[in-house]
Amino acid sequence: MAKIDYDYIWTDKKRTIFGLPISFTRYILTEKKLITRVGFLSIREDEVELYRVSDKSLQLPFGQRIFGCGTVTINCKDTDTPVKIVQSIKAPRKFMDLLEEQVDIQRDRYRVRGRDMIGGTGYDDDHDCCHDDAE
Repeated sequence: MAKIDYDYIWTDKKRTIFGLPISFTRYILTEKKLITRVGFLSIREDEVELYRVSDKSLQLPFGQRIFGCGTVTINCKDTDTPVKIVQSIKAPRKFMDLLEEQVDIQRDRYRVRGRDMIGGTGYDDDHDCCHDDAE
């Protein structure tokens, strides 16, 4: 199998029984993207730009927790992958910290904040939409 040709910050494989990395799913965190690579002979990759990450959550089911694993669910403003699941990885809190740090760096780089991706309220905050000018 070819070596991964990315400059990555973090990488791990999906863990299976007893927390062993016997899987053909690899997660790669680079400075700009989170990449999921699945397959052995035929490989499929899915990428999410980090500045598009809007929220993340951590699940620590008992079966994974006893082996030091957990699952991170990432919500993104991405058309083909609105929810990315990084399933059964070692040290999931460390991954979440690295992810948050890189997301902040990329948002600063592109000058994007969460409010820019969610959308506005539809009216100017200086003018109350219920204000009656006839007073």
